[in-house]
Amino acid sequence: MKKLFKSVALATVASSALLSGAAMADQKIAVVNMQEVMGSIPQTDAIRQTLENEFKDARAELAQLEKDIKYFQEKKKRDASIMSKKDVEDLDKQIADAFKIYQEKGQALQQQAGVRQNEETNKILALIRQAIDKVAADKKYDHVLNKQAALFSKPEHEITQNIIEQVSKIK
Repeated sequence: MKKLFKSVALATVASSALLSGAAMADQKIAVVNMQEVMGSIPQTDAIRQTLENEFKDARAELAQLEKDIKYFQEKKKRDASIMSKKDVEDLDKQIADAFKIYQEKGQALQQQAGVRQNEETNKILALIRQAIDKVAADKKYDHVLNKQAALFSKPEHEITQNIIEQVSKIK
């Protein structure tokens, strides 16, 4: 009786594996190189430029703080021997205060820029997703995979250029 159950179970597993293989054979699969798409579409450059302009003043302020810190450090190195102990301590306090402000502003800028970068990247990914859906529907693909996730794909299954063209048309 146990042998019968094992045989039936084995036959069921084998037949379902064969059926799923046959079902997969009828499906059309495409691949997209997302990195290439992100690097090739004009929206990426436009967003990069927008973010640069948006954070230009904050970056300039950080650069000025960095120059101030270097100036104070060089002044201390150069003039410490002729300065009074109180002047050296005051200069050390100025350096520490400027460095603290630099760190705080730098972290705030990094967080704000990261949030904005993610927002803009999500907008681009939505456009890419629309283009993938349209190209997949037009060419009747059942599945579209990221090329990095596929171990192998034939060149005729790659639709990266189609996606780049489609997204580039979107303003």
